[in-house]
Amino acid sequence: MSQQVFEFSEQQKKELTDIFGSRVNLSRRERHFYNHDVGALPSMAKKLLGKAEPAAIVKLKNEEDVIKLMDFASRYSVPVVPRAGATSGYGGVIPTKGGIIADVGRLNHIYDIDRENLTATVGAGIVWEKLESKLNHVDLSVCALPSSAPAATVGGWLGQNGLGYGSYEYGWSQDTMLSARLITPGGEVREFEGTDLQKIAGNLGALGIITQVTLKIRPHRQTKAVSASFETPAALQKALQLIAKRNIALWSISFINPGFADMKNRAPQKLHHGEPIVLEDTDLPESYICNFFYPDNRDVDGLENAIKEAGGSILPEQISKHETGEWFRTMKVKRLGPSFIPAEVVVPQDKVSKVIDEINEKISLPVLIEGMVSRDGEVVLLCFIPHSERSFKFNMAFSLGLSIIRIAEDNGGRMYASGLYFADQAEKVYGERLKQLMGVKKELDPYDIMNPETFTGRGLFTSALSMAGKMEPLMRLVGNMSGVDRTDFKDQKNIPGDIISHAYTCAQCGYCVNECDQYYGRGWESQSPRGKWFFIKEYLAGRDEINQEQTDTFLACTTCELCDVRCQLDLPIENSWLRLRENLVQQRGKMTFPPFEIMAQSLNKERNIWAEYRQGRDEWVPEDLKPKIKEKADYAYFAGCTASFVEKDIAEASARMLSDAGINFTILGKEESCCGIPMLTAGKWDVFENIMKMNVGNMKKKGVKTVITSCPACWFVWHTYYRQWAEKLGIDYDFEVKHYSEVLAERMDIIGPKLKVPLEKTVTIHDACHMGRAGGIYDPPRKLAKAIPGVEFREMEHNRENGHCCGSVLTLVAEPDVANVIGGLRLKEAEAVGADVMLAACPCCQVQLRVSAQKSNIPVDVQDLGATVARSMGYDIADTTNDALAGWAVFEQMIYLMKPENMTNLMMELMPQMMAAMPSYMRGMMKTVKYVPGMDKLMAPMMPRMMPMLLPSLMPKVMPDMLEAVTRHVQMPDYMEEQLPDLMPKAMENLMPNMLPQIAPLLTPRMIEYIKQN
Repeated sequence: MSQQVFEFSEQQKKELTDIFGSRVNLSRRERHFYNHDVGALPSMAKKLLGKAEPAAIVKLKNEEDVIKLMDFASRYSVPVVPRAGATSGYGGVIPTKGGIIADVGRLNHIYDIDRENLTATVGAGIVWEKLESKLNHVDLSVCALPSSAPAATVGGWLGQNGLGYGSYEYGWSQDTMLSARLITPGGEVREFEGTDLQKIAGNLGALGIITQVTLKIRPHRQTKAVSASFETPAALQKALQLIAKRNIALWSISFINPGFADMKNRAPQKLHHGEPIVLEDTDLPESYICNFFYPDNRDVDGLENAIKEAGGSILPEQISKHETGEWFRTMKVKRLGPSFIPAEVVVPQDKVSKVIDEINEKISLPVLIEGMVSRDGEVVLLCFIPHSERSFKFNMAFSLGLSIIRIAEDNGGRMYASGLYFADQAEKVYGERLKQLMGVKKELDPYDIMNPETFTGRGLFTSALSMAGKMEPLMRLVGNMSGVDRTDFKDQKNIPGDIISHAYTCAQCGYCVNECDQYYGRGWESQSPRGKWFFIKEYLAGRDEINQEQTDTFLACTTCELCDVRCQLDLPIENSWLRLRENLVQQRGKMTFPPFEIMAQSLNKERNIWAEYRQGRDEWVPEDLKPKIKEKADYAYFAGCTASFVEKDIAEASARMLSDAGINFTILGKEESCCGIPMLTAGKWDVFENIMKMNVGNMKKKGVKTVITSCPACWFVWHTYYRQWAEKLGIDYDFEVKHYSEVLAERMDIIGPKLKVPLEKTVTIHDACHMGRAGGIYDPPRKLAKAIPGVEFREMEHNRENGHCCGSVLTLVAEPDVANVIGGLRLKEAEAVGADVMLAACPCCQVQLRVSAQKSNIPVDVQDLGATVARSMGYDIADTTNDALAGWAVFEQMIYLMKPENMTNLMMELMPQMMAAMPSYMRGMMKTVKYVPGMDKLMAPMMPRMMPMLLPSLMPKVMPDMLEAVTRHVQMPDYMEEQLPDLMPKAMENLMPNMLPQIAPLLTPRMIEYIKQN
């Protein structure tokens, strides 16, 4: 039998690392993020569950990986728990015996699409939403998909065997699949097809790892919907029965109860940068609302008659469209929870009314119900009881889920699934199929390697749930008295109350995970928004701490806001991280990324992030344009740092186009400062505030009414953050802000005729996050690009609101290698659509994408949109690619130098100077290490504590030597080297208190060895 393994031996760790390299994670901290699924267990239940953390996480990329993992696990009797989206709430991915979490998310390839036979063969780890999108591109669709499609995987749905959208026509998930490949713990590859597929459907990962699935597909059609309102569950049930009896050819049927409709109406408005987004009013009637879906080419004659005959009312088309758009946003109402007590049951269609009536009668707390109808006469009822997991009453109210299960069973129904939590109910769930499943388990996994305890249960935990089920009437009585009022979240442990509320509200659904560039750039759960919300809960519960590693996790975010788009609860995720970065860096004194300290000093001294001299800021202005730039004007062009100093083609092109479009404008010239966004996102809000006041004041002196930017980040700051900060600081602020593409798109009648030089290239466009998702500016850049003669324009797969990030901002400064992975994926999208040129309307995106193209050797030319348009107008605008690569190379060298291991090497170079600078008594103590036996062992634990006291006094003395050493490692231009004595001392003063704990463990043994040898 498999053993409990919560820690591997050093030999086992080495073996795993040798096999899987960077795709294995043994960090104790990271492993903690893999101890749960979407369900929120009561505190008492968690204690009974006991320790449930893996000894390692392994990311599998192909079947060969799976076989190697199985060999390792079998040799050491180590449990293996397959995990993909972790979207289920039955404990199926919880490693109760430790072992290895086998992350199958990378088994996500599409191997074959057979248009003739309407089948698709795919990796089991592919997400349903991704598969559907790929099929839609070739006018095909899946037959059915789960309501968690943005995160759930094909293999996961087969392993669960569930109902979803499309199940009214196509049935359970196993009914939509033709075959599956499964690798057993013995490393054997087995193919299950036809009736044999039933042997592994619903196996919950307990038989092996599913690697590949062949499923049925269908021609793609737009989905139409009719929504209807019913006053009673009896009327709703009658409609379902009439529709079934008359064979009305619907694709899917789902419904909600009045409580659910009420909470949908009361769900908070979505906030965008702290401001509500006003959407079209779609108030739902507080009734049973049923949605009937069908392909737009299908005749559903008789549907409306059946609805009316049952006593229902057809709702306005506006509501049916709204409900179609809410397919995958069931948990949105959790904002009013913030926690849910779930219960998911399957009931016969002819008992739907009775079951709902009994739930209403027997459960005193509000119960939200969503129903999904199957073709076989069964209906899944997904029930949620709003509550608060922070309340002790949550422990008592949780038993009401068991009461709902009992009601279903009393009416010929059953639980939806068993899993770890309800292992003792497996026979009721699977019926006769349970023996078949256990027979296959015995054959394929005789030593219980795969997901142990999933079918047998977990000791006291399973016994307690079983006992609670037997005492259901008494438990229901207690549960019904355990309601909570609306939970108010106050600041706790220096975390703002609203952010705490969001952490507990997060459904852990995983919609944010796969499309998060920090997740696909690094690959681990802790980096995802879901992981960060989980951390906050663990920190508040005292199970984790805010250290520099976690600070870096909150810092290392591109601020792309795609998580805000993906979140089904509309949580203000990126804005929360922004505030936490300030909280961590300024309030708690944690370290921002070291290069930002250099940037901050450059900003304070020369007002730019590139460590250039201020007097050169307006050297981008061509001589022939200087007379046209006004001293004062209604319009001002704000170039920003990168366009002013590095990619000067952007600034020149922008100014020329604005002038040709008839815009009279001014510039701030040498008085222009960085917009400040690097400091805002890096948590250094004091520096940002000073910069903001300076820029706003200078713009007012010029009489400006409209600020025009070429940098999306500058646009974002002037449009949103400056306005908000001005209001907070009591500063008058009434600027209109536009990106140059908006201004020019409005003047195409002037600009258009001047576009005469053809490009003759296939072009795509990269949507800059800071004006796309942050500002909704998508069409103007495209309008300009498409107006260039000879352009064949193609969209990348991810575009507009769903466009992927370039990988810049904090990620580029934190880990250039990760940024290059993110940027490389974006460039591959351009390559996939056959683009010769990727146009970007953002200087920072261009730097990052050009670096990624060079390092990844991807043959896509990255060019500025404005410069390309200006060239088409006949202007000789120089290509700045080499300037961008050269400018970034200096910063990249500085970034690597300031990593702990490299700073340690630098300090070892300076060891003679550091020793000479020490007080005489300290040098005497150091000599004892060389001459007194055992003194080195005594000094080793003392030195990390001594360094923080010693180094501040040493640094001024060794600073000249340090500056010389830095110039040896960083090939910097003259102007930067000249300024280093002004920039470096203050930066090191700010960095050292936080860097020393990282450097000390690396430096101490080397320092002792140095003393012994010298």
